[in-house]
Amino acid sequence: MIYVENIYLCLVAPLLVACCCSEKANRKALLFLLLGMSTCLLSAYVNMFIAQVYGTTILTATIEITPLIEEVMKLLPILFYLLIFQPKIKEATSAMLMIAVGFATFENICYLVEHGADNLTYLLMRGFGTGAMHIVCGAVVGYGLLFTWEDKWLKLLGTFGVLCLAITFHAQFNLLMSGGTVAQLLGTAFPLVCMVGLSLARRKSRI
Repeated sequence: MIYVENIYLCLVAPLLVACCCSEKANRKALLFLLLGMSTCLLSAYVNMFIAQVYGTTILTATIEITPLIEEVMKLLPILFYLLIFQPKIKEATSAMLMIAVGFATFENICYLVEHGADNLTYLLMRGFGTGAMHIVCGAVVGYGLLFTWEDKWLKLLGTFGVLCLAITFHAQFNLLMSGGTVAQLLGTAFPLVCMVGLSLARRKSRI
């Protein structure tokens, strides 16, 4: 039996120590990284609960339930951060990206522990693909909030819109990764290409 809580504690411990020794700017980044890992753990609990309640198969849960739960769970801390602390939107965007990195890191580590490290090719595809997918989803939500939260009338509609886009992208990735070798290669390449495109667009627009 894999105790993901033990893995979580081992990962969180050195990061918490680093937070105590870091400067304010670095401390904030580490805290959001920790928050991303914590969100991943909570998402796993929610996914398991809903899958058991509805008696779904693993494939159905991966495609239909997991993207919705994970993207909503990643968004909630940012909404709390925006509503309570009222930071600059660019700070919230950076926070969203750190949450996405923390989420992807913890998810990959749990997968590695549970399934082993024998198939290096698949692990590389999953490592880069999952990381890029979560970062792209985080960037979509973060940059979406950057524009929609400038207008109070667009806050609700814009937040819902970028969340739906992130969920759809996440579900598409999971669907491809659950297929054969060709589908998995496409699933790995798709978020990587999108991530490069977002980076180029960001530099060009100087966001």
